[in-house]
Amino acid sequence: MRYVRPNSLTWWAGLLAMLTGIASLALPATGPFAELSRLVALLAGSGDASPAGLMFLGLGLIGLRDRIERGFRRDA
Repeated sequence: MRYVRPNSLTWWAGLLAMLTGIASLALPATGPFAELSRLVALLAGSGDASPAGLMFLGLGLIGLRDRIERGFRRDA
């Protein structure tokens, strides 16, 4: 599994963006998870970014990190 790199900061940023997008879709605004939903809204920029945009950003960061790493290994 070459995409899972827990030592990479880019991987963690991508994972956080993906999880924020998924959580903003799944969590209700009211009820027992209301506080958690407000935290996710803060992380997402209070509605400035769409959940799908955050998920694609996360996947893009993870894929970009892998591609750059493979490209540098070939050139060296």
